[in-house]
Amino acid sequence: MRVIVTGGGGYIGSIAVERLVKAGHNVTVIDNFARGHPASVHPSATIVECDLRHGAATSTAVRCAQADAVMHFAALTLVPESVREPGAYFETNTGGGLHLLEAARKAGITRFVLSSTASVYGEPESLPIHEDAPKRPINPYGQSKWMTEQMLSTYADRYGINHAIFRYFNVAGATKDRGEDHDPETHLIPVALKTLLDGSGQFTIFGTDYDTEDGTAVRDYVHVIDLVDAHIAAIEQLDQPLGAMNLGTASGFSVQQIVDAVERVTGQSLPITYGPRREGDPAALIADSSKARETFEWSPGNSTLDQMIGSAWEWFQANPRGYKD
Repeated sequence: MRVIVTGGGGYIGSIAVERLVKAGHNVTVIDNFARGHPASVHPSATIVECDLRHGAATSTAVRCAQADAVMHFAALTLVPESVREPGAYFETNTGGGLHLLEAARKAGITRFVLSSTASVYGEPESLPIHEDAPKRPINPYGQSKWMTEQMLSTYADRYGINHAIFRYFNVAGATKDRGEDHDPETHLIPVALKTLLDGSGQFTIFGTDYDTEDGTAVRDYVHVIDLVDAHIAAIEQLDQPLGAMNLGTASGFSVQQIVDAVERVTGQSLPITYGPRREGDPAALIADSSKARETFEWSPGNSTLDQMIGSAWEWFQANPRGYKD
């Protein structure tokens, strides 16, 4: 199958390209590389440097790819930044999503997988979070992705685009050749590992008085390989619409559990400081992923803390300067 991967130079997108190529698909990457890395793209993929905010250029890139399917990862994803610069998030995530949908429609593409976020739920009323839970995003990032989901659903109904939408909270881990290289880095596991790698600074735990087993916040994590493989399974099975699905372990890990696992896997002590709760951080966020498990017989088999942290640690040790190496 010929597959377009937007954001194929990013963390998740680049590993999706790697796994697609391994599965025998022909891949075209569309990315403006504002935050992605050309060096992260698998050499077998075709690269088209294009900004989805530009409708005409996006239409040309999609048409020339002659693709059968689209896997859409390209997005801005930093919640605090979205609060400071909401316009950038609506322009890139929602506006860019609209341009991509229009381009796919014009090109006659009928398979579309959207990488969304569990931020569309906002602060949940109950756990685990089911796909039918109310959508009440509390920041422009979540709002921009929920609007993109709604656009995709409308296009799917009107133009016969078979689609799948994946919502997830946290992604971690790496493959041998690809991992996380963000500037700035905001994700908990790579921040902890980079603290050890740099040998300077402190790792801060925000909040130790949550109503959880050890007092620290609990989040649902999934290994990037498990996440990407769900996207690929969807692309290959989109003979009919699949709708929205959560991806997660259905149990979650606390910040303290992650710290303990980082120290166990690396054999080093993490220098820790403690801070107050961050505003808007709920005690626990856990996704009900039973729909994906039933639809694809999907299982997050790589999503143990030791596997996620261990693979990320190996990648950081081999690439201490990220893709600059």
